[in-house]
Amino acid sequence: MPAIIAGISEPVLSSTDAAIVGNIANEGTASLAAAGIVGGLLSAIVWILGQTRSAISAIVSQNLGSGTISTLKTFPGQAMFANLVLSIIIVLIAFSLTAPILHMLNAKGEIFDLSKTYYEIRIWGIPLTLFMHTMFGLFRGFQNTFWPMVIAAIGTVLNIGLDVVLVYGIDGYLPAMNIEGAAWASLISQFVMAALALFFILKKTNVSLKPRLKKLHPEMKRLIPMSLNLFLRATALNVALILATRQAAALGKEAAAAHAIAINVWLFTAFFIDGYGAAGNILGGEIVRREKLFGALETNQKSEYV
Repeated sequence: MPAIIAGISEPVLSSTDAAIVGNIANEGTASLAAAGIVGGLLSAIVWILGQTRSAISAIVSQNLGSGTISTLKTFPGQAMFANLVLSIIIVLIAFSLTAPILHMLNAKGEIFDLSKTYYEIRIWGIPLTLFMHTMFGLFRGFQNTFWPMVIAAIGTVLNIGLDVVLVYGIDGYLPAMNIEGAAWASLISQFVMAALALFFILKKTNVSLKPRLKKLHPEMKRLIPMSLNLFLRATALNVALILATRQAAALGKEAAAAHAIAINVWLFTAFFIDGYGAAGNILGGEIVRREKLFGALETNQKSEYV
C-alpha cells in the first residue's frame, strides 16, 4: 500500500489541477481542456523518463539481496546525475518548442493561450519529479516504501491547498490566478516533494549522492540498457495516449475537456496498479536475501551435525 500511494503522486497533481480549474467561472471548460492537454503530455514525459526509477530499484534490491550493497557507493550519485542531465535537456528542448508542440496537439484559440500559460510553468517541474523518482527508486531498492508514501501524501495535500488558494484567490488578499495558479501550485508541490525526498534519503539511509564521475560504476552499464528497454515500452503506450489527446482537442473544447477527465482517471488507475509492480520488485530482492540467509544456515547446521 505505501508503494501504491507513493506512485500516484504525479497523476494526483494533474487530476487536482483539472478538478479545480474545471470549476473556474466563465472559462472552466476551456481551462479543463488546456489542463488535460498539457497534463497528459507532461504525465507521458514523466512516465517515459521515470522508468529509470524501476531500473534503479531493481539494481539496488538485487545487490541488497545478494549482500553486495556496499559496492554501490558511487552508483546512486551517478544515476541521479544522469537523470538530472537528461531531464534538463528534455525540458530545454520542450520549452523552446512550446508553440509547435501545442499546435501539434491541436490546441487553438482560447485553449492554446491557456495551455501555453499552464505549460510554460509546469514544464519546469519535470526535473524535480524525475529527481524525486530517483530517490523513490533508491528507497524501493532498500525495501522502504514508507518515506516515499509520506512525501507523496505531503505533496498531495499541499497541492490541493495551493490549488484552491491560487486558482480562486482570497478576497481582499490574493487575486484569482486561474489556470496559472494551478500551474504554480503543482510546481511548488513538486519542489517541496523533491526537497523532502533529498532530506529523507540523506537522513534515513547511508546513500551518498556525490556524482563521482571519474570512473563509471559497473552497474551504470546495466542501468542504461534496462532503462532503454523500459523507455521503448512506455513510449509506445504514451504515443498512443498523446494521439488520443490530440484527436480529442481537434473535436473542440467540450470533447477535450471530457477527454481530460477520462485520461486523468485512466492515468490515476494505471499509476495505482503500478504500485504492485514496485512491491514485486522489492520482494524479489527480499527473496534472494532470504534464500542466501537460509542457505547459509542450512550449511552451518550440516557442518555442526558432521
